[in-house]
Parts: sequence; C-alpha cells; structure tokens
Amino acid sequence: MKIVIATSGASGVNLGLKALKSLPDTIEKHFIMTKNSEMVLAKEMNLTVHDNEDISASIASGSYGTDAMIIAPCSMNTLAKIACGISDNLVTRCASVMIKEHKKLILAPREMPFSAIALENMQKLATLGVIIAPPVMAYYSKQQTLDDMENFIIGKWFDLLGIQNNLYKRWE
Repeated sequence: MKIVIATSGASGVNLGLKALKSLPDTIEKHFIMTKNSEMVLAKEMNLTVHDNEDISASIASGSYGTDAMIIAPCSMNTLAKIACGISDNLVTRCASVMIKEHKKLILAPREMPFSAIALENMQKLATLGVIIAPPVMAYYSKQQTLDDMENFIIGKWFDLLGIQNNLYKRWE
C-alpha cells in the first residue's frame, strides 16, 4: 500500500506527523509539507519527503498508484482549493489525483467553528467521496492524556483506510 500524508497550516502539524510515524513499516510512505508546516519537522523519518512546489513528483500522477492520502491538518485554504479543483501545489495536485482515481482521501480540517463556506466545501467534497474526518475525539475510549486523544484520532483515520491498528480502546 502507498500512502501520502500531507500537512497544511501550522496548527496541528504534530498530529499529521504522528499519523505518519504510526503507519506500519509495510506501507510505502510519502510526505508533503506546506511552507507553514516545514518548521515543525524536527527529526529524520523513514519516508520520502516531497517539495510542495514540485508538481512533477511521482505522487502527482495517477499512474504512480498511490492508494490513499491524509491531509492532517487540512487548512481551510487547502480544503477550498481542493473543492474548487485548484491544483497549484503538490498537496492539492495529489488530492485532485485521489479524487479522479476514486482513491481514499481523508481531510482533517482544523479550524473551528466551521463557517458556512467551509461547510459547503466539505459537503461538496463529501459528495465526491472525500472523507471529512476532523480531529474529534470520543469519550468512550477514556483518553487520559493528549497522546491518548491523538492515538484515538489517528486510529480512526487508519480504520477508514483499512489499516489494522491498536491505537485506541474500542467500543465494548
């Protein structure tokens, strides 16, 4: 399986990075950071990092065969561009490819409350099969720490992609 994880916007980048680190070693990982996210990457990881301005990267093509993509966090700017079909950087180009190839695309919008425009864009994307999964926790798994909450959210994203995980306590 080949997965792209992208971060857009500075707030919540650690959640996208943690999702990336939590992926099993059997998955081919690709990572894109917007300029606002670059400062957060503090240590080396076993992955291919792509320049967000390089729209000629392998993952920008449907023929590369990427299986899924998570954009976490997903800024409202990035979400709006995807909803309008704007592919002006590698993140939005890859998202466009996921949509046209009918592959799984998970967007984790980070801003709250959602404006009517943002909700309209999310609804439009959901109609196209994009999964809108903001980082929202549930209380039944009884998270005690921020790490527990993040694991729950990432575990739910992995569930949506069919990636086996034990990141959170499941409903009993």
